[in-house]
Formats: sequence, C-alpha cells, structure tokens
Amino acid sequence: MSASRRRMMRWAEGIFALAVAIAAAGSFAFAGHATSGAPHPGTTATSASHAVTFNRDIAPIIFHYCSSCHRPGEAGPFLLLTYEDVRRHGNQIVAVTHTRFMPPWLPEPQTLEFADERRLTDEQIALIQNWVEDGMQRGNPADLPPTPQFAQGWQLGKPDLVVKAALPFLLPATGSDTYWNFILPIPVNESRWVKAVEIRPGDKRLVHHANILVDRLELSRKLEKQPGAGFGGMELRIESELFDPDSHFLFWKPGSVPYVEPDGMALRIDKGTDLVLNTHLQPSGKPESIQPSIGVFFTDKPATEHPMLLQLECDNQLDIPPGDANFVVRDDFTLPVDVDLLAIYPHAHYLGKDLEATANLPDGTKETLIHIKHWDLNWQAVYRYENPVSLPKGTVISMRYVYDNSSENTANPNHPPQRVRAGNRASDEMSHLWLQVLPKNLADSSRDPRMVLQEALAQHRVEKDPGDFEWRYNLGAMLQSRGDVRGAEIQYQAALRLRPGDATVNNALAGALLSSGQVDEAVVHLTAALQARPDYFDAHYNLGQALAAQNNFSGAAAQFRDAVRENPQDADAEANLGSALAQLGQLEEAKTHLERALQLNPSHSLARENLQTVEQMIAEPH
Repeated sequence: MSASRRRMMRWAEGIFALAVAIAAAGSFAFAGHATSGAPHPGTTATSASHAVTFNRDIAPIIFHYCSSCHRPGEAGPFLLLTYEDVRRHGNQIVAVTHTRFMPPWLPEPQTLEFADERRLTDEQIALIQNWVEDGMQRGNPADLPPTPQFAQGWQLGKPDLVVKAALPFLLPATGSDTYWNFILPIPVNESRWVKAVEIRPGDKRLVHHANILVDRLELSRKLEKQPGAGFGGMELRIESELFDPDSHFLFWKPGSVPYVEPDGMALRIDKGTDLVLNTHLQPSGKPESIQPSIGVFFTDKPATEHPMLLQLECDNQLDIPPGDANFVVRDDFTLPVDVDLLAIYPHAHYLGKDLEATANLPDGTKETLIHIKHWDLNWQAVYRYENPVSLPKGTVISMRYVYDNSSENTANPNHPPQRVRAGNRASDEMSHLWLQVLPKNLADSSRDPRMVLQEALAQHRVEKDPGDFEWRYNLGAMLQSRGDVRGAEIQYQAALRLRPGDATVNNALAGALLSSGQVDEAVVHLTAALQARPDYFDAHYNLGQALAAQNNFSGAAAQFRDAVRENPQDADAEANLGSALAQLGQLEEAKTHLERALQLNPSHSLARENLQTVEQMIAEPH
C-alpha cells in the first residue's frame, strides 16, 4: 500500500497569497516616482527676488505626487493635470498638504527607507502655501515640465492571461462600505510561475482597495450561494490542509502600479488554483455594477528564493472599553533564523491610533520598522523597503498598537462608543502585523528555514493563546512533518478539545496515530471525520489504509472505492483499490483499477508491481 494521506495544514494564504499574497502583486507604488536619493520635486531654492510660480516650482510637485490619482479614470475626485486644475483647488491643496492628509502617506520618517515614499517635505508644503498666498502665478512657459504620461490599458502591456469575475456584483446606492470577494479560477493544466499580477477592479471611484488571496484547493467556492457570484466579508482567511509558506503581498490601491517580482521570486500557480479578490467598495449614490478582471504575467524562471509572510497579532488582547482613548496591545516574537525583511503591512480598523513595529537586534541596537502615529484605515498600504533589511537570528520583532475608543475619535463607528472586541466586521477591531521575509538557510541544519520559522511562530502563538484552534492545528502539523509524532498528537488532541467534531483534525490525528502503529484508535478518529464530512477524500483514503492494516480488505476496498469516487484522478487511490480487491480474490476488477492507476501515473511502481502479480494469478490454472 502507498503512504497514507495526512494533508497537514489548515492555513490562511495571504492576506492578503494572502500567498496573501494582498492585489495586483504590488506595493504602494506610483507612476513617476523619484529614485531614492534624488532631489524632491519642487525643492529648488527660490530667491526672494523670484516669486514662486506654478511652471517652475509647483508643477513638479503636483505631477510627481498628485496627478497619478487625480486624472481621468482614477480615484481622485478632480483633475490635477494643468495650471487651471491646480489654481481652481489651490486653497484646498494648501489645507490638505499642511495637515498631511494629502498625499496619503502614513509612516513617519525613519532610518529604514521605504520604496516610492510619498511624503512631502516641509519645504514643499511651504512652497505650495507661498504660491497660493502670492496669487498663484503661472510663470514662464519654458519652465513647465512635460505633463506626466500614464500607461493606457494594461500598465505592464498585454497580459499572458486575463481572468474576469463570472458575474458582476451590484453595489447598493447608499449605506456603509461594502466588502465583496470575487473568485477568479486560473485555467492552467500544470504549475506555472507568475512574475506579476495586475488588477482592473472596475470603476476606481468605487473601489477603495483590493487584496488577492491564493486558494489552491478551491475551498472558497463553498462560501458562494450562487456559483460565480462571489461572497461578502471584510477579512478573508482561506483555510487549507496543505502547508505552502511561499507568500507574496498582492495589494492594490488607487494610483498604484503593478509590482514585478524579481527573477527567482515568482509566485507558483497550480492546476485547480483560484485567485480570490477581496474588494473594499464605497457607494456612489446610485446602484453600480462591479465586475473586476485580473491580468496574469507568466515567467519561465521558477522561484529559487521563497519569501513568506510572517504574521504577528494581538487579537486575543482586544477588549476595548468605551471611552478608552489609549488602549495598548503588544506582541514580541524572537526570530529563530536569519531573515531579510522585504516589506511590511500593519493593519487595524477604525479605532487604531498609533501603530509601531520595531526590531531589537541581538547586539542591543533597535530599529524602527514602521511607525504610524496617525493611523487611517482608509489609507492602509503595503510598504516595501528600499533595500532588504537584514535581521539576524535572535532579533525580537515587537509590535505596539494603540486604540482610541473615545468619542474624540472621529473615525469611531459607534456613537456613543461601545465595547469593541476582535472580529472581521468593520465595527470590530484587529491588531495584525504582516512582514514579508526571506529566511536564510541554516548553517547547522538541513531543515527548511521557512519551516523552522513557522514552527517557532506557531509555538509562540499557542503559548500566547492556548485556545487558538488554528495555531494548535498548525503546530501539530509542523511537528508531525519533522517526525515528532507524539508532539503532533498532543497538539491535535488539544485542537479537538476546542472543536470536538472537526473533520480535518480527526483525519490529521488519525494520520499521526497510523504512523505510530495505533491503528484501532486511528479508525475511531477517521470514522468521526467521515461522519462530519462524508465527502472527505483524505479520510476515506486513510481509513482504507487503516482497515487494510487490520486485514479488513472488504472494508478497505469500500473506503478506497469512495476515495476514487471523490477524486477519480488520484493514482494512489486507484492502486490501493486494486490491491484491496486482489486480496479479496476479485482479480479482474483489481486488474482494471491497477491499469487505471498506471494510466494516471505511468511511473507508479506499486501499481505496476501489483498488476504483474495479478496478471500472473489470472494466468495460473485453478
């Protein structure tokens, strides 16, 4: 018999491929951004004898920081492409730049620089104010820089594949913000490598932001009430029994451009993969139809480096009393391996006020990874570092988030303030910090450093919150993957106490029990898994294995037959069904299934060996 199926991971991809993956494989990047170290637009010194003019001083600032969103087809509520455009809104521009409401850039200045930073300097802000106060002079036409040119259609050129939501979503004319998830199947017949994903979310006036999550097992389809219609939900977690730590931020905001992954860091897409586009939609005053599409750009260069998303969170600490304007949560995690930090994504809801993440290095130095003193959910973003940040083993990553649940918080969704706990609704709260890291190989071990990092994180999460079902399960799966079967059993049993009837945990526990020879107990848990989920392929397969180990070949054949029915393309199930039938003396039917196994997998050694035996038995005179 072939090895038992112990698909071992219940895992959230992404937030955002989520693979979080989070949409348009992109960072918060904009067309026409300045190279790091280059002078800021509009910072040329203006002497007292020269008045500030639009053409020489203001246009470079507007074209660089504003025009990418304030142009036709983008989210800006008015155009900022010409002198007349800017003059018409001069006083408004002074107000929003003085308060730093615009351009939207939340992080404070820090030593570790972000790519494509959108922060105006104090000099630029003063220059705009002086220009408006001096009468908004146009200036010499020869000083006017070229009007920025933006790509029309797909920004990266024609995609290799375009997928579109099967059905549109009708956004109501009024009401609160809406979160809708579109499922977009990727029609590939083999694994492909993706270097970029570009989103066309629909009318950009209506879409605040969007994230892509990678669903490798088509599990999100079960959430749809109508096939192809999608489903609602602000925060999306895709649970999978497969451990796939490779993760990319897939995040889209108005004005962003698609991010092209460097060679060697492409995203793998397999047959049967869905991309789930999680969109934040804002009503316009009339019903609107939203039907997004995604452009996929393939590469023939497979991944040789494998980034992963590391998530810290303090959701179990979130119980914010009404009126509390300074509610603090903290988390600290020690890195078990050396990593390069590539990007960071802090996340809270409307009560978030001050979000900070730091790295405390083993040599005693401290680095600010990101600090947002004035959090605004409406301008959340993924921030990529200008250069990878080297964090050695033993570095402590710390997050400290402050929440304001008082009536002074104008973003507070509750009036008067109410007690708020963790949850997925906009009126709930979250305390998440996502880091995209590239783990380094261990000098003293052959273990995958990603698995070492994930196991350490799972252990941390279980110690911090013993009632966390997902991380109990994850820790058990990782312990089992490195051969600590007893440790895995302990974690699975703890997960079952939290969710006694869970089919996935019963199946995983049974796999661990089978590997340690506890067949009778494994049968009990596999039976429970199938009672909860009768169409569970892995449980049918594993129960067939267990019954065969008990020499109950009739029962084993029945389970393998069910497994073949659930997944007709699985060569192992066909081979094991043929083997069980052979044990029962049903040689002709056994031959049929063994031949079918070889059709599915011509190199299946077990099927070939058993087929030869069956053919010899058929040929022998009785």
